[in-house]
Parts: sequence; C-alpha cells; structure tokens
Amino acid sequence: MQPMRQGDVILTPASQIVGEKLPHLTLAEGEVTGHKHQISEGEAELYEKNGTLYLHVLSETATLTHEEHQAITIPQGDWMVRIQREYEPAGWRYVED
Repeated sequence: MQPMRQGDVILTPASQIVGEKLPHLTLAEGEVTGHKHQISEGEAELYEKNGTLYLHVLSETATLTHEEHQAITIPQGDWMVRIQREYEPAGWRYVED
C-alpha cells in the first residue's frame, strides 16, 4: 500500500490500529470553510491515540470525500492519518484547507 493524499490529509499505511474508537468518520475539518474530509462510502472505523488518528477500512474499499477535492478510494487495511504542515519563519504550522 502506498501513501494517499487528499488536500492537506495524508494517509500512510499503519502496521496496527491503536487508540480509542471514535463515533464518527471525519478525518479532518477545514478551519476556514468548515468542509470535512470524511468517509462517505464503505465500512470503516476511526481511532485516536495521543492526537493521532488511525483509519481501519473494513470493506474492500472506502471513499474519502471533501467538498473541494476529488473523492479518493482507499483500499482495505489500516492507515495513519496525518495533516500536512508547512514551515514559516515563525515555525511549523498546519496547512489550512
């Protein structure tokens, strides 16, 4: 499995899922627009541990959607969810979507 990206959300393969199961499938919410990166089709579970999200795709595939990006198909498996950051002279900051 290769890393996948949708806007500022990056999914990398995870060796195992850890953390507390969350009651939703929203991977990230836009700070400016309020739009969400969320699983809209397929069976999946989302976990969180120490501020890091982990996605477990149970079905053959799941669809990640966002109002401003093309939907992507995520294959079955375990994924770590990261938010892209960029460097400024004042330090690192998360990319706003």
